[in-house]
Amino acid sequence: MPGLAPADSAGGGPDSVNGALVPYLPDSHVSAIYPLRHGLNPPISRVSVSWGRGNSLRVSVFRQPDSDGGEVGGKVVELTLGKSRDGEISDTQWRKIAYGSVSPFALLQSRKNSAASLSRMQLSPSPYHLEWWEYVMEYSKDISALLGDPKSVGAPLIEDPNEVFIKKSEEPSSLKAAWELMEMFYVDKLSQAWLPERLVDWLADYDSLISVDLPTVHSKLVEFQSKIVTLQVIEDDPRYWDLISSALAVGWLEIVVKLLRLHGSYRLDQLGRRETENGLVEAVAVLISKMPRMRPAIDAGKHGECFKAKPDFVKAWERWRAQITKLDSSAFWVQCDNRQTREGLKNVLQIMLGNVDVLCSATCHWMELYISHFLYIRPFTAGLESMYSLAQNCIRLKHTSNPHKLMRLMIGILGENNEVVLSECSRGFGTWMVAHAIELLTAGSNEADFLVHEERENLGGISLEELHRLVYAQLLSSHLLTWQIAPIYLTSCMRQGMGMLEILLLKQPVQENQVLLKLHLFVQNLEICRLYELDGVSSRLMEISGMYHWKHGRKGCAVFWLQQAQDEVRLSKIASQLFESVGKSISGESFKQWEGLIELLGSEGQPAGGLDFLHKYRDFKKCLQHADSKKDADAARQAVESLMSLMRNASTPQRFWLPILYDAVKLLSWDKRPLINVSQTNLLLNKLQELSLARLRPDFVEPELPTHALNHVRYSLATNLGRAILEES
Repeated sequence: MPGLAPADSAGGGPDSVNGALVPYLPDSHVSAIYPLRHGLNPPISRVSVSWGRGNSLRVSVFRQPDSDGGEVGGKVVELTLGKSRDGEISDTQWRKIAYGSVSPFALLQSRKNSAASLSRMQLSPSPYHLEWWEYVMEYSKDISALLGDPKSVGAPLIEDPNEVFIKKSEEPSSLKAAWELMEMFYVDKLSQAWLPERLVDWLADYDSLISVDLPTVHSKLVEFQSKIVTLQVIEDDPRYWDLISSALAVGWLEIVVKLLRLHGSYRLDQLGRRETENGLVEAVAVLISKMPRMRPAIDAGKHGECFKAKPDFVKAWERWRAQITKLDSSAFWVQCDNRQTREGLKNVLQIMLGNVDVLCSATCHWMELYISHFLYIRPFTAGLESMYSLAQNCIRLKHTSNPHKLMRLMIGILGENNEVVLSECSRGFGTWMVAHAIELLTAGSNEADFLVHEERENLGGISLEELHRLVYAQLLSSHLLTWQIAPIYLTSCMRQGMGMLEILLLKQPVQENQVLLKLHLFVQNLEICRLYELDGVSSRLMEISGMYHWKHGRKGCAVFWLQQAQDEVRLSKIASQLFESVGKSISGESFKQWEGLIELLGSEGQPAGGLDFLHKYRDFKKCLQHADSKKDADAARQAVESLMSLMRNASTPQRFWLPILYDAVKLLSWDKRPLINVSQTNLLLNKLQELSLARLRPDFVEPELPTHALNHVRYSLATNLGRAILEES
């Protein structure tokens, strides 16, 4: 029931205008003006414009510097272009709908895949198997609950006798109205027998939406509601009887009865003088409240008698019409002195008797006239063909030059024109609607199923279903708060979905202002890759993250992600850079800053001659430090073993020999006894000789050591050789 609430179809084939699948004809070509609220004081020196996410522009506004040489101020503002998706629904509500519809959509796709697998295996369904339309009906109910529930609010403690309309707890939306239309015509098989009655309820809930573009019964009632309190004798106002006729024509029986009970003859001071008049008003009110309805049940507080079986309904209908005819020919009309009451009630009886002319004058647009035919002229109408024919007749009687988008959708549904239905869903209700409503359209129609699943070469070999899901996923991907749910829709597209998913994941920005948000999004990307077995994309994401961290100085994070990606090429390059950095200061205390990175890099899986050397050198430094601090001979001998292992290893770069030998001076000068024997000392002398020859090459890189380092090492080796010879002789 109404509350106190404040373009042409096109085909979808390749022969459409300009070859477009869903041609779009803009309403006007007037340039739009968008206010830019940047909050900066003039003068403004420069404005820079660039594209942001989705349909937003990023506008950078710069102030002119002050005369005293102050800093240049500025501000960046995001400006959303074009109209919003639906003026009735905010962006926050849209995101809530987008997230809420993921679970029902994914569940239905899972059931569809299971059914397809059973069909390929030629297995018979279980005895508890449900019809497919029942699964779609469950999906539709879940989606419908997301779109809102414009139920009436509870009755007030003190009822206002002049309050005719029942307010809504939530304003209706066109999206919800369109969804319910498609549900009742395509999915709900149980209500097909009383489809006209469902249309009556649908118009009662959503006639206020059409009021925005066209005059409606709802708008007339809202307008009259504000003037009731100013009317002294309500039955003398022609608008009163006009509203009663209009509300009765569209089946709002409880409003009609309440309006009739506002008649002046019900006043206590008038009953004695207007008894006959009051009797006629009450008789009409009783007839209206007892109107037969072909439906299983009726909500509490609403009028009418329900009948589930058609024979029972027919008998009750004939009996009810006979009572109306009898009252219409009654002699009591002559005794009614009030002309307005007599003519108004006679007009009401003509509506209930199905007078086409009276119904046409009482309704405001063709959908209201259409509903009135179901109520009073053709209550037994069944089948879309007869319903479409009736709709065409009503359109001729109540032609509208600029019909509401719900009217265009209704015509497409009644005409069984699936291309028009898809076109109107896309044009009037957006990409979300068409991506999800396709499941309703194909629930019980093989023709619609073939239309949306046929692979079309002009679309690159994909179907209409896949096209609309890709478009919707692209819209989700354009916003930071919704791109995470785009993979659900992309993975349901067999042709191009996985390719677009890879592009989506790789295009996500690595940098974010908030570190925790960045880490959360990155881990979410990896989880998406794991769920859909995109190992290549996962490795690529980890490589990108590793390089980003490396460039910004976070070398530990960089090495970790590159190791996870098993990127041997970049790890090898990092090892080379590490050699360069360590080689310049390998003998100094600054080596400690690289120790953690060497530990993180590990030695397994690295190229020969790579980081394995750094690990051995780290072990050598630790042993040397331990031996020097505690003067422990065992630790010193272990350090000697590490030294000889390094110098014998062919992977030890030549440019590191002198720093290693310079570190080993402490071992060569051990006080108690020589730790390095004659053969080991000769090996070290040979390495020193090779190093002396290598220094003559122009590409040799000198380590950052004291100038006397070479002579010091040479002297220490000679001294140790003499001590070792004496020790062994």
